[in-house]
Amino acid sequence: MKKIFLSTQLRYRIAVSSFFFIQGIVFASWASRIPDIKKALNLSDAMLGGVLLSIPVGQMCAMALSGWLVARYGSRKMLTLAAILYPAFLVNLGFSHDIWRLIIGLFLFGMAGNLSNISVNTQGVDVERLYHKRSIMASFHGLWSLAGFLGGLISTLMVGYNIKPGLHFVIIFALTTLILLYMRRATVPRDFSAADSPSSDGKENKKVFTMPDKYIIMLGFIAFACMACEGTMYDWSGVYFQSVVDAPKNLIRLGYTAYMCTMALGRFTADGFVNRFGAVPVIKASGLIMFAGLIISVLFPSIGAATFGFLLVGFGTSSVVPLCYSMAGRSKVMKASVALATVSTIGFLGFLMGPPVIGFIAQAWGLKFSFALVALVGLMTTFIAPHLGHE
Repeated sequence: MKKIFLSTQLRYRIAVSSFFFIQGIVFASWASRIPDIKKALNLSDAMLGGVLLSIPVGQMCAMALSGWLVARYGSRKMLTLAAILYPAFLVNLGFSHDIWRLIIGLFLFGMAGNLSNISVNTQGVDVERLYHKRSIMASFHGLWSLAGFLGGLISTLMVGYNIKPGLHFVIIFALTTLILLYMRRATVPRDFSAADSPSSDGKENKKVFTMPDKYIIMLGFIAFACMACEGTMYDWSGVYFQSVVDAPKNLIRLGYTAYMCTMALGRFTADGFVNRFGAVPVIKASGLIMFAGLIISVLFPSIGAATFGFLLVGFGTSSVVPLCYSMAGRSKVMKASVALATVSTIGFLGFLMGPPVIGFIAQAWGLKFSFALVALVGLMTTFIAPHLGHE
């Protein structure tokens, strides 16, 4: 019997990992072809910036809806739907020949991406529950990062062979559809969350919407601080190396590459630290590492020191959001999917607001000062984490 249970655990884990992979490769495929689509539609930098806002707007609009859909119909059904829609909307982006079709397409792409995010993380929480007190959530997010690297490599190959974004995205759609067809039945068939467990009167708590408690709000603020750092790295690391570090043209992306490498590595190793030391100590340490990496980059803006600093930031941010999702999914007062949507909504505000605010502050006081402020935001995780206690 034990052998069968272990094989079931592994089957679920592999299946859910494959859907994290789908999500990562779809997003990376889009992100890596933005320059080509920008050129094809003759968009200015300002126009592109405005157009790209459609994705976060779509994601934010879908937050509450995604949580409700997953709670109402189950994460398996919604994950199947999202795994069809997300790459399908990607294909639509590849064939967008005018700006308005692109804007609408990106809005729908953002909505589908959010549904995918909530449903796949709910599945991740379900699988992690089968491992009892062992943490495995970070490794799922590691597959997302690995898929991002692979998506970038595939895009480089496509550009090298002069393959247009439309055909490129059709190939990705075909690949993800094959994974979906093969893995769908191996996903967790029924969601379970602490909020579904019987209450003292023997009845189940089936409320979908309820006010988030202090625990969920604090997890949201921790995710906010971490995702503000993530957004800064994604959008400003290259600019920092170009204007502050004054790196040669061929090394401008070095900081971003360093960050992404340790982000992926950290996600594959974080579960071991969580299982040994606990989630709260790991989050506290992560805040310190984020802070140290950014401050090193500010105080010593040379290629070597800044690269080392960005390596630290990658390690610092790697495990925080997966842990926040894992802890939210164990909420005793909210459905797992709704708790995830709540934490994701608060956290994503940091991802959305951080980079533009960095730009405004940099314009007034310089990019180094902006990065120092982001370091302090990252440090918030260290101060908030002790108040989480034990759910």
